[in-house]
Amino acid sequence: MRTVIIFFLLASPVFAQSAVTAAAPTACGPVDVKFDVKPDPAPPHSELPSGKAIIHVIEDVGESAYGWITIRVGLDGSWIGADRGNSYFSFAVSPGEQHLCANWQSSLRSQSSLYSMTNFTAEPGKVYYFRTQVWFSNTIARIELNPVNSDEGQYQIAAFPLVASHPKK
Repeated sequence: MRTVIIFFLLASPVFAQSAVTAAAPTACGPVDVKFDVKPDPAPPHSELPSGKAIIHVIEDVGESAYGWITIRVGLDGSWIGADRGNSYFSFAVSPGEQHLCANWQSSLRSQSSLYSMTNFTAEPGKVYYFRTQVWFSNTIARIELNPVNSDEGQYQIAAFPLVASHPKK
């Protein structure tokens, strides 16, 4: 009996992680969609589409050596693009409640199971900034997707290159 209790206590985080990992791809997009990310030579769009909001998603790896990390971003259950290294991409959304998801695109299960999610209510004519970051602590990594204020967002999109991403075939 004691062995069963110890096993349950030790294994329950593993079972909980499996449940979270299994649910996250449904909220974000299909697990088999992978992106190629390249610099976008086109100038960023400066006009807001009528009746829409603009979202800028910034990947901030800072000064770390992890500039090779590709973070894919989902909106309301579908992947919409990806960042790689210190970069950003932008897209327009319709007004209303939106659900964003970030996931480390990796062939390694330990990294590809890292997700972060947030939600917000988009208003027409507004600009929103979100930042993805990967944090490392010893052998544990985590990903964060957080809104940033317009001052910080404008600073980062001025400092980082615009990228374009396309699903791999």
